[in-house]
Amino acid sequence: MIVHSQEYDVVGIGFGPANLAIAIALDEQKDLDGLRYCFLEKQPRFEWHGGMLLEGTRMQVSFLKDLATLRNPASRFTFVNYLHDNNRLDSFINMGTFFPTRVEYNDYMRWSADQFKEHVHYGQEVIAIEPVEQGGEVEWVRVRSRNADGSEQEIFTRNLVIGIGGYPKIPAVFAGKMGENMVHSSRYKHEYERFARHETPRIAVIGAGQSAAEIYLDLMDQYPDGKMDLVSRSRALHPADDSAFVNEIFDPAFTDTIYARPESERQDFLKRFSQTNYAVVDLAEIEQIYERLYLQKVTGKMQHRFLSNRDIVGVQNDGTRVLLTLRNKDTGVEQTEVYDGVVLATGYNRNG
Repeated sequence: MIVHSQEYDVVGIGFGPANLAIAIALDEQKDLDGLRYCFLEKQPRFEWHGGMLLEGTRMQVSFLKDLATLRNPASRFTFVNYLHDNNRLDSFINMGTFFPTRVEYNDYMRWSADQFKEHVHYGQEVIAIEPVEQGGEVEWVRVRSRNADGSEQEIFTRNLVIGIGGYPKIPAVFAGKMGENMVHSSRYKHEYERFARHETPRIAVIGAGQSAAEIYLDLMDQYPDGKMDLVSRSRALHPADDSAFVNEIFDPAFTDTIYARPESERQDFLKRFSQTNYAVVDLAEIEQIYERLYLQKVTGKMQHRFLSNRDIVGVQNDGTRVLLTLRNKDTGVEQTEVYDGVVLATGYNRNG
């Protein structure tokens, strides 16, 4: 049952970093006083990659690329002002880093989000978006959403901003095989303790990107007597390219350049620059993994493995053990490995 409707100038679907930055920009446009806007967020509260807020992990980009600085350095929503507001600016400067921990950066974004509570409707799942025509022209967009209690609401807006982010990508071979002993990286920190029912768990991490590398290292620390395999289609872990000229593609002004290009050119561009943040790993984590595996050769204790250049061609899961059939891409030889748990660090679908 639809309970009520309201009209807005702007409605945003989702309230992650992108739409949070838009909320800040709207708040700071003084010529837009009286603008009616709101955001609908499915989650019960603001959370940014909560499942990957691992101890010691840091941001991969400078804190100056925060929610506001590049658009308005004088904004009260900058990371620097967040530090000042929380009496940590001096201490942060003393650390001499441009890369805060993810835990702190998540707190910064939550601090920012908390200042828009009156504009954000949490626990609202959007179930329909429909055009409303008047005189043959689309004048409004009708947005229907469902609350946690099952009730529905209907609102109308002149402008709609969709910022829903991605959703976990589950490879086809794992379809219908997921269980309590398997988890996607997006939920890792919330659910990895389920592996603790085994004193010496044997766990496979699937993937070759930053999340896979961080989880692989974290599992080694969480379960020092366990056995961890990093399983990848790639032959090697490839380093992320964060060099100066490449980073210019992330300059705000470049948005207009890429937006104006045809779809085929945009897709080709994204493919050519994918080494900036897709299926790549920071060099520090690559070196840590390589050193740990090397030290096994020194000690003779072959506990962890990097199973590269393997396709996963079969999955069996009885709820207790997971059997993965791996095929070497060079030789075609297949091997079956048995695991107590599997973590899928297989990325996200971002096609809406």
